[in-house]
Amino acid sequence: MKLLLGIAVVVLALADAGQSPLQRRVVKDVLDYFHSRSNVQFLFREQSVEGAVERVDSSGTFVQLHLNLAQTACRKQAQRKQNCRIMENRRKPVCLACYKFDSSDVPKVLDKYYNCGPSHHLAMKDIKHRDEAECRAVEEAGKMSDVLYLPGMFAFSKGLPA
Repeated sequence: MKLLLGIAVVVLALADAGQSPLQRRVVKDVLDYFHSRSNVQFLFREQSVEGAVERVDSSGTFVQLHLNLAQTACRKQAQRKQNCRIMENRRKPVCLACYKFDSSDVPKVLDKYYNCGPSHHLAMKDIKHRDEAECRAVEEAGKMSDVLYLPGMFAFSKGLPA
């Protein structure tokens, strides 16, 4: 059992090492959001990240993650959060997270969307379509094509007083 736990820790460490700084930031933000929910009583850990996407364009960086969480034995109010062991056969929610960061030295979040629930929840067709649409909208955040600006545009936006 200890060998299995040791292997799991190594796998998690390798997974964390393969993530970009923005991906780690998204994981931390999603976990903070998930733990802030009133119906969550226990701490959850990142179990794995699937389908990580990171695209850079002129408007910034888009990050999309499918994050698998696992419930630990520690209550979320616990002082010690480092040594919480993962509970087998407990809740294993899945989160979809889509974030758009600007291109600054310390990237700011331009837009974000996340949805967490049981794994079968995110596979439902109507939820999947909504998630895809929300992620597309997040990816488009900050692009100049969203705003058409013409010189003098505001000068003629209102009619002259009668």
